[in-house]
Amino acid sequence: MPQKDPSRIVMFSAEVTPFAKVGGMGDVVGALPKALEKLGLNPAVVIPAYASVLRQKQFDIKPCKTVPGFNVRMGNKTERARIFQTRLNNTEVDVYLIGSHKYFDRAGIYDNPDSGEGYGDNGERFLFFMKSGLELLLRLAIPVDILHCHDSHTALIPGIMRIKYNRNPFFKNVGTLFTIHNLAYQGIYSPQVLRFAGIDGEHFYPMSPFEYWNRVNFMKAGILMADKVNTVSQTYAVEIQTGPEYGHGLEGVLRSRRMDLSGIVNGIDYEEWNPETDPFIPAHFSSEDLSGKEKCKKYLQRHFKLPPVTGRVPLIGIVSRLADQKGFELIAEAVPEIVALNMQMVILGVGQRKYHDLLQKIALRYSDKIAVRLEFDDELAHKIEAGCDMFLMPSRYEPCGLSQLISLKYGTIPIVRATGGLADTVAPYEKEGGTGFRFDGYSAKEMMTALKLALSVYSKADHWRKLMVRAMSEDWSWNKSAQQYMQIYRSIYSKRHSEAAFVT
Repeated sequence: MPQKDPSRIVMFSAEVTPFAKVGGMGDVVGALPKALEKLGLNPAVVIPAYASVLRQKQFDIKPCKTVPGFNVRMGNKTERARIFQTRLNNTEVDVYLIGSHKYFDRAGIYDNPDSGEGYGDNGERFLFFMKSGLELLLRLAIPVDILHCHDSHTALIPGIMRIKYNRNPFFKNVGTLFTIHNLAYQGIYSPQVLRFAGIDGEHFYPMSPFEYWNRVNFMKAGILMADKVNTVSQTYAVEIQTGPEYGHGLEGVLRSRRMDLSGIVNGIDYEEWNPETDPFIPAHFSSEDLSGKEKCKKYLQRHFKLPPVTGRVPLIGIVSRLADQKGFELIAEAVPEIVALNMQMVILGVGQRKYHDLLQKIALRYSDKIAVRLEFDDELAHKIEAGCDMFLMPSRYEPCGLSQLISLKYGTIPIVRATGGLADTVAPYEKEGGTGFRFDGYSAKEMMTALKLALSVYSKADHWRKLMVRAMSEDWSWNKSAQQYMQIYRSIYSKRHSEAAFVT
């Protein structure tokens, strides 16, 4: 008799905190396995061995003794997969890293830092990662129950399993979960990329899982070929089925899997994000003793060289990729109105060149009100979360968002557009309830209405303190989300084993 519940969960991801991170997906895949381990599961993680990761001595990455390496067929050539191993901090979670001189010994993860554009062979690079990962599991020979694949960089794994390993007994009962972190990044390539996957042209035809307007769409294949599909908030799971604004051309595909599609809001790792213990902030504080937050605010104002102010003047923070998705066009439109308010703002992030240029001009012109740092600095992000009074997220769409969850924990009240995970996690302010400020329409006018309401409430110190305490009392740890993932794993496992028993 097989066991009733799955045990061995192997996650595939292009980024995992603390090793490699570009966005929130890295945080998720770095934290979820820890929470699953606490539930009694045996998770493992497989990621690419980027050159920048292998250089970091603190990660204690060593060559894998069990499987040091092997050759992988890529079209009409072979490439050597070098295998390394370490563990997530303070856990027994194994992390396997797949190296390649050709594909991963580069300065960037997805993009060439010199051009700011994605590498031209990204489809080939991540197919090598996917194929190597499956071959690694075979060679490790440790039974696996569920493969949990994250975003387009791992999305062909369910298809490769069905086509290339359908007769392999190791994968007979292995189920697959495909998680969509951001539907906008789909992995669309020329049909020729399938030869690197070892998938014959007979599988590429109109309306097939691999065909998308005569191109190959990794995301589409993952949605159609995984046992179950989920995304990172309940509202986003609904939004992406409604039309092209959120579905990015895959809304019909998603509707076809609606019975197998669910939303699980992300959590945050309170071992990393906790104002009572955070090693990166100048003073600690809690909902019972908020005095340290004022010290963090004064430090942040000095750090960004903002002039001292008198009275209750709020400091608003933004930590974000500088991209169209994040609502910076609304901020640009509203700058004259923003700087007329009695407030200051700090912005940290990197991204599209047009926003770099725009924010530099704004910071230069309004240096007494707005300060900008165009870089990624995790330590400074901690200081901004701790030192600001409010956190602005006017996103066009937001699958989940982690910054608003962190802000709640630090008593930094979020001002958000009610979309995706922002709608699911920020309750609208009321005098005796709510945890933040929301606006519905994607417009500068509605954003400013919410911002002005926040400033009005901030002027009433007793009301604001109660709002901060409510926000800090919320629990957005991974505990609840991990339980929900466990339910999906259990349903996949049960279905796989009941089908196997029926066939037998």
